Amino acid sequence: MPGARKDTTPITAENPHYIGRSAELGDFTVTFETLRSGIDPAPFFKGLPDDRCSCPHWGLVMSGRLTMRYRDHDETFEPGDVFYLPPGHLPLAAPNTELITFSPTAELKEVNAVLARNQEAVRS
Repeated sequence: MPGARKDTTPITAENPHYIGRSAELGDFTVTFETLRSGIDPAPFFKGLPDDRCSCPHWGLVMSGRLTMRYRDHDETFEPGDVFYLPPGHLPLAAPNTELITFSPTAELKEVNAVLARNQEAVRS
C-alpha cells in the first residue's frame, strides 16, 4: 500500500507564504502543508468558480489555526481537528499553521494551475 511521510515527501510548491510537500496516492494527493505567514490568499483563487477553491479536501490540523470562509459562514479548525472542506471555500490561516490534506488529484491539479498562474502574475 502506498504511503507518504512529511520528511521524505518532496517539496512541490514553495513561496514566502507556503510550503507544500505532495505525493499522489491512487486517485488522491496527500499534501503536507505549512502556511508560513498568515496572508489572505483570496486573490490567488481568482478565475476559479466563484473565485473560490473548487476542490474538496479532507485533512488534519497539526498546529496553528485554519479558518475556511464560505459565502454564508466561516469554519475554524485548531490542532487535532479533522476536517472536510467542500468546494467553495477560501482559506485563511494563522502564521505557521501545519496541515495534512487529502484531495482528489484531478481537481487539485486544476486549482493548482490557477494558483500558479495568479502567483506568477503577482511576481511579474
